[in-house]
Amino acid sequence: MTTGETRPPWWRGARGEWYVAAQLAFMGVVFFAPRTLPGLPAWNPSLARIFAILGALLMLAGGSLLLAGLIRLGPHLTPLPYPGARARLIQSGPYRFVRHPMYSGGVVLAYGWALLVHGWLTLLYATVLFVFLDIKSAREERWLVEKFADYPEYQRRVGKLIPFLR
Repeated sequence: MTTGETRPPWWRGARGEWYVAAQLAFMGVVFFAPRTLPGLPAWNPSLARIFAILGALLMLAGGSLLLAGLIRLGPHLTPLPYPGARARLIQSGPYRFVRHPMYSGGVVLAYGWALLVHGWLTLLYATVLFVFLDIKSAREERWLVEKFADYPEYQRRVGKLIPFLR
């Protein structure tokens, strides 16, 4: 932004504020909304323990990936998808494997939670979160392409949310 230029109000969402609000709402749904509905089948009791263990492991992996992305961004971290004036393109650490490790980690964590709590609806919520974060990251990437000349090459080399899937 140049001197004398004013930033649009946050509620207009010019820097992705509404994406952040929606993401927080979706995350709240994953963790706090009803997990199942009457009439949906119960999880197979003989597999429930395996799913719970798998869910806990996924939560640990997803949380670790999310945290690694946060730490690697360091002072360049912003809650908004719009890159700040001092933003740098980070391509190391977890960013070597996926372009959006915090989003990927959040999705893995959400699926892990669904398995841990044996929630049919929670699996659906995690899928909606995944689709939403794919849409949000696509918008974010348009801004990143505008800001960083080498971003298109990074896109060709590294998967967006899932390693090896561009």
